[in-house]
Amino acid sequence: MATTDRQAATLALAHALSAAERGLPVFPLSATKLPALRSPHRDEHPPVLCRGACGLPGHGVHDATTDPAAVRALFAAAPRATGYGIACGRQPHRLIGIDLDIDTTHGNDSVAALRQLALQHLFTIPPTVTVLTPSGGRHLWLTGPPGASVPNSAGRLAPGIDVRGAGGYLVGPGSVTTHGRYRLAPGTAHLAPAPCPRGLLRLLTTAPRPRRSTAGPAPSGRQARQGQGLVQFVRAAHEGQRNTRLFWAACRAYEHGFGDDLADALTEAAVATGLTEPEARATIASAARLTTRRPNP
Repeated sequence: MATTDRQAATLALAHALSAAERGLPVFPLSATKLPALRSPHRDEHPPVLCRGACGLPGHGVHDATTDPAAVRALFAAAPRATGYGIACGRQPHRLIGIDLDIDTTHGNDSVAALRQLALQHLFTIPPTVTVLTPSGGRHLWLTGPPGASVPNSAGRLAPGIDVRGAGGYLVGPGSVTTHGRYRLAPGTAHLAPAPCPRGLLRLLTTAPRPRRSTAGPAPSGRQARQGQGLVQFVRAAHEGQRNTRLFWAACRAYEHGFGDDLADALTEAAVATGLTEPEARATIASAARLTTRRPNP
């Protein structure tokens, strides 16, 4: 292994141990931000659903631990790790990550979107740990109350805002990826993760309620052509724009009165680009809620 690789691995372990000392469960990541250890069940058929019960490493976020000896063992088994993940939703902090992406290509401002949500739902984001990402985005660290389970979501609150909750993880500050280094924002290194505001917590824990389809006339030929165009628009999305394109297309479909009819086709198109079906459904439901609140004049 090259000297630079060894240095990156050594620094990653040091940062991970420091995080573990603060009660944050950690595990090694590769430069692609994925778990650095391969699954011990990768060659088993049929596939085995195991979350670490077998006792072997290689279960991603389920390997996360605060025990220094266990952290060292994980990194020893993953000598090419260049970063570390922090498991969300786990004791004692019950970490919630608000991932604010930057998409200058489509003019999406996730910071402004979060500010608008705060105004609408009467909450304020308190000073808290903030991690700057290589792409120009930021991760806000918040803590959840006992008994609250925050699900992972992508674009559910607004385009460009992803949420990391139970079963998810954040890339820890000091990690090095193929796109650069994650680092603490100036002025936040001394802070502890702040409690999640109640108004925001309600948004994060309330399941979206998709609109019910109502009986009505079949879509016209013009609507069918528009719908096909929107589906193709979603299918052409590249990584980094999948949620944005899906949300935009779903909003246009609901604004023109055939959103429910097109929801399945949009979901299928989004899944084909790499989103999961729950993520796609959540984004479409968010578009439905937005257009319901703000109908066309």
